[in-house]
Amino acid sequence: MSSQPKEGGRIVVGVDGSESSKEALRWAVRQAELTDCTVNAVIAWEYPPLYGSIGWLDAPQSLAGDMKVWAGQALDDAIREVVKTGDVSRVKATVAYGTAAAVLLDAAQDASLLVVGNRGHGGFGGALLGSVSQHCTQHAPCPVVVVRGHDE
Repeated sequence: MSSQPKEGGRIVVGVDGSESSKEALRWAVRQAELTDCTVNAVIAWEYPPLYGSIGWLDAPQSLAGDMKVWAGQALDDAIREVVKTGDVSRVKATVAYGTAAAVLLDAAQDASLLVVGNRGHGGFGGALLGSVSQHCTQHAPCPVVVVRGHDE
């Protein structure tokens, strides 16, 4: 029996560095082991909104490269923290520009499963679901699993 995952079964998991997203990554990797799938760990980045004296402004182009690098580092750190050495070959990291919900829904187009944490870095702490996880559960083209963090 091969230790390499079969082609075809793919689990997409949203990672933003939050504890909830790390739990989602941990769950997705374990599910991939059980179902012999691959894992696509996805992080999204956007330009921060800037407001000046003349209204909304475009972010400096030099900031785009930095933000993509920071997002990639956050994703790599989460994978390094959560995924056991033997399972790293099963995980593919993807850094994509756009809103988190849009990027995840796009990545999930041909996936077997989409896994998200129940809340990320933003929003209202007392909510059961964050805006991204709620949007994904309502619009995903595949089944969605929402994983709660340990501290909730």
